Amino acid sequence: MAGRAIGVAAGLFGLSLALTGCSGGAVDAADVESQISDQLEAQIGEAPDSVDCPEDLPAEEGAEIRCELTVAEETLGVTVTVTSVQDNTVNFDIQVDE
Repeated sequence: MAGRAIGVAAGLFGLSLALTGCSGGAVDAADVESQISDQLEAQIGEAPDSVDCPEDLPAEEGAEIRCELTVAEETLGVTVTVTSVQDNTVNFDIQVDE
């Protein structure tokens, strides 16, 4: 049930996140995973058990990667989309699959 709550909350609101200090034209996958977990916990009061992003997030507007989050025994897909890049700040939205 917790996984469904995360899916609904993030699906309805999306999340806009910003990361600074990207290097090599990408945001490290571990940094994206951490931000997804932190922001979901802040928004709905519960962090996922794990978040896995298999690749770095390119620091290019419109770039997307797919990640997975796990809550209890439920795994949900997450789409991470870069909305803008300014200097060393990458802003992105996440959308949890319903």
